Amino acid sequence: MIEEKVDHFLKHHQFTLAGKRILVGVSGGPDSLALLHLLWEKQKQQDFYLVVAHVDHMFRGMESYNEAKFVQQFCETRQIPFLMKRINVPEYIEKTGKSSQVSSRECRYEFFAEVMNEHQLTYAALAHHGDDQIETILMRLTRGSSGSSRAGIPFMRPFKEGYIVRPFLCLSRKEIEQYCLEHELNPRRDPSNEKDVYLRNRFRNHVVPFLKRENEQVHEQFQRFSEELRQDEELLQEFTIKKMNTVWKVKQDNKITIDLDAFQAMPISLQRRGIQLILNYLYKKRPASLSAVHIDQIFSLIEGNNPSGSLDFPSSLKVRRSYRLCHFDFNTESKEGFYIKIGQPGVYSLPNGDTVSLEYTNRVESSKDAILLHANAVPLPIIIRTRLPGDRMSLKGMEGTRKIKSIFIDQKIPTDERDSWPVITDGQNKILWLPGLKKCKESMVDNEDMKYILITYKRQNE
Repeated sequence: MIEEKVDHFLKHHQFTLAGKRILVGVSGGPDSLALLHLLWEKQKQQDFYLVVAHVDHMFRGMESYNEAKFVQQFCETRQIPFLMKRINVPEYIEKTGKSSQVSSRECRYEFFAEVMNEHQLTYAALAHHGDDQIETILMRLTRGSSGSSRAGIPFMRPFKEGYIVRPFLCLSRKEIEQYCLEHELNPRRDPSNEKDVYLRNRFRNHVVPFLKRENEQVHEQFQRFSEELRQDEELLQEFTIKKMNTVWKVKQDNKITIDLDAFQAMPISLQRRGIQLILNYLYKKRPASLSAVHIDQIFSLIEGNNPSGSLDFPSSLKVRRSYRLCHFDFNTESKEGFYIKIGQPGVYSLPNGDTVSLEYTNRVESSKDAILLHANAVPLPIIIRTRLPGDRMSLKGMEGTRKIKSIFIDQKIPTDERDSWPVITDGQNKILWLPGLKKCKESMVDNEDMKYILITYKRQNE
């Protein structure tokens, strides 16, 4: 008896029908009609509320409209509240460029959400069953999905302000067909479900029958696999989140930077989920073309011998390695340069929020965040700017000059930071200081009776 199997399945998931307000999505086919009939029967013993929602996708003219009228009559006979909507999905496809299956689902689910909101319903019961689970898992594995996506269809998931539930995941298509026969339901059938033009149908018509011949109850094995994988994934996700909190260098809505040393110290299984976490965070709507192949490409970039490199991902996401940092962002345009003149003592803000202060002093101070210069030997104004092609400077303890570019490379400054790194010069464009990196020869102080210029650099987050 499938009623007993469904009861056991709901109990296994600690889900009770009593007291619930439930929308049932009914197409008129065997699966959804059987679900509606079973819930209607259970309503006689348990106190819960049902509303039926039907969408005519307008693919098949009067044929699909007659299916809608069939579902309406089925509900009226049993005094079940019924709502339907005709949606021109072919027109939606033309407007959006999306596939017929994706377009149908989006339009259908949008109507379900409207009905749930209007009638204060918390759950939408859909008739996906065990054979659908087999097809979904195999399709996703074939496509290269990773993480929890490989677990297939969940029994329950959030939907708008409520949840979608699937009580039939424990049943096979054959069991549902038998239920329809026993209760003389006479469901309607969409002929497009038999066409091999759709990937799902090819799995349904060729792969699933082969598996059924090997094991008639194979859908139960796939459902068990799905639930175990989802449980394992939830635990690993918790570990991943804790570990990734030690890896972030930058975490913004459209940009993430990670420390590769800390990241690669994580177990490889958490690394893969860490990448998934980053992609899920940045992509507000995950592109369908994103797959496990992209994650492999990121690992090749991270583990390669080249200290820098980049990858172009769907929807213009850029992944860039720069020494021991890896950047994920949508804003990879060159940053605008800046040019600030300092003629008087004071504190001056840079475009990135960092500050540079200038003061006159008689104190001899030494600090990596400051430079002390002979006041009578430095032509004013002091200039704070970004680097220019051919920039060179003379360094303390070294003869001749050195290219700024070479200093950045030696100091392993990430490529994306070089164009915004402050370069401090005198009024004649002689480079005095690269804050945090190198000072010029003239910063040496040997006479304590002189007047000095003290320039201090402070980062925004310090």
